[in-house]
Amino acid sequence: MNTTLIAVDLAKDVFELACANQASRIVDRKRLNRKQFHRFCAQHPPVTVVMEACGTAHYWARELDTMGHTVRLLPAQYVRAYRRRSKTDRNDAAALVEAARNPEILPVPVKTVEQQCIQTLHRCRSQWLATRTARINVLRGLLRELGHPLPLGARAAITGARACREVVPTVLQPAIDALLDEIATLETRMADIEAALARHARDSEPVQQLLSVPGIGLLTATALAASAGSPGYFRNGRHLAGWLGLTPKEYSSGSRRLLGSISKRGDGYVRMLLIHGARAVLNRAKQLHRAGQSLSRPQQWVVRLEQRVGHNKAAVALANKLARIAWAVWLRSTPYQATPI
Repeated sequence: MNTTLIAVDLAKDVFELACANQASRIVDRKRLNRKQFHRFCAQHPPVTVVMEACGTAHYWARELDTMGHTVRLLPAQYVRAYRRRSKTDRNDAAALVEAARNPEILPVPVKTVEQQCIQTLHRCRSQWLATRTARINVLRGLLRELGHPLPLGARAAITGARACREVVPTVLQPAIDALLDEIATLETRMADIEAALARHARDSEPVQQLLSVPGIGLLTATALAASAGSPGYFRNGRHLAGWLGLTPKEYSSGSRRLLGSISKRGDGYVRMLLIHGARAVLNRAKQLHRAGQSLSRPQQWVVRLEQRVGHNKAAVALANKLARIAWAVWLRSTPYQATPI
């Protein structure tokens, strides 16, 4: 059959394969379960295997690499444009064959087990943080109905709920205790996650370099290093910022060029962490400016920008700049040093 490329539509249990020759013509199709797929790839001569960068894709990429195959993970949003007619596993596999012919679609770098573990820790922490916020909101609603509004802020609300426990009806006290105990358990779990990330950061040189950038702390540095993988994948700092969705969307035609809001593409979690870090840097720069103290060049730039476009837009613009600085620091393996005025 002279198969040179195998397109795989991944799933939990059923894998659709489209085998193509050098001319990208599909010469064979297979529908295999998990064990059959592993056996087929192990026995097949080394070829190029194309998959969408979706669930379990990085695991299978590492497995196929050990078997001698060359693996390319393509972004799912770009493969979708090549699918014809209805969405079926068969058509998805054919779309992968067509997308593999386009050299402008950059493959997604295969993540290591360590990178996926760090991302998993962040996702667990995010889920527990959301659950903690939900439980605090339940306490707010219950106690407000009884005439005991809680103050703003998570820590203040928990302290206020503990103080209100003795004044609520007895029948409600066990429920209040259960909610407070669950919140305490979630906080302990999040603290354990942060301790694990801190241990990883001490042993990771790229994370230590990213930590030298203002506005980038433990969570942002570890999440960015695990999500981006390597700075060499990006052509420049703007490419990284665009990959994170921090660059403007463009709608242009002819001589008319229109730049809108940020695209919000890529990893939304890392983008959120960068913007929160940029807000902290902006607030600190404004404090120093009001106190008449000296500012670094980035601080002076963002203070002037904030006066012109407002706080939120300046924070997002600073997050864009922090992403570019992080790329340069990461690529050159040198700590960040702010240039004084």
